[in-house]
Amino acid sequence: MGRVANRIAKGRFTLDGVEYKLAVNNGPNHLHGGKVGFNKVVWQGKALPEGKREGGVQLTYACKDGEEGYPGNITVTVTYSLTDDNEFRLDYGATTDKATPVNLSNHAYFNLAGSGDVHDHELWLAADHYTVADEGLIPTGEIASVKGTPLDFTKPTSIGARINQIKGVDPVGYDHNFVINGGGKSLILAARVTDLKSGRTMEVRTTEPGVQLYTANRIKHAALCLETQHYPDSINHPGFPSTVLRPGQTFKSTTIYAFSAK
Repeated sequence: MGRVANRIAKGRFTLDGVEYKLAVNNGPNHLHGGKVGFNKVVWQGKALPEGKREGGVQLTYACKDGEEGYPGNITVTVTYSLTDDNEFRLDYGATTDKATPVNLSNHAYFNLAGSGDVHDHELWLAADHYTVADEGLIPTGEIASVKGTPLDFTKPTSIGARINQIKGVDPVGYDHNFVINGGGKSLILAARVTDLKSGRTMEVRTTEPGVQLYTANRIKHAALCLETQHYPDSINHPGFPSTVLRPGQTFKSTTIYAFSAK
């Protein structure tokens, strides 16, 4: 998902004194790169030489200045790797010729049981805080504690235990950005999901500062997503970790989904 995953309020932001208007595709807001985000374009792919413990493919896309309203020509690469350690690894990279926001993520849906809903999946998140959002799921700027709320997964808790207590999300379910403890600095463990019946477990490691938990609310919680990324609408919140990429800089990000079974 890109050029900017998640939401940008009213599809607008100001960068270096210039206001940019983006494609609006989620009510009044911009979502996951717009009407034609990175998930709807053709990427150039090449197989990578198979290493001792992994094989993969590298995808490249040249996004032109003005696409979906964004400034700058950017070149984006995403490398998908499968390892002998049962890991699915994603390495992202991007460069630009003009200052622009960049926030890349993956929206894969997971159901470790293979069918049914994910209510019995047990989730742990390395997140003591979350970004408070309004009814349009746009952050207010407040970062609040999860303690005493249905968003507290600091101890392993089933997805369905408190899902009906969620307010402000229609259809009901989780669609929240969590602030990863110590996130955004190095590759760390951010989440663990387990299906107790099958014994399957997925661990998520990432270099990103946040993770969006989405429980497939429009398809009756048939899966969940753990979208590692910067916070929603970061470009309009100076207090959030910056998503701005400038010429001469290289955007780099890594996320690993690791699978095991008892």
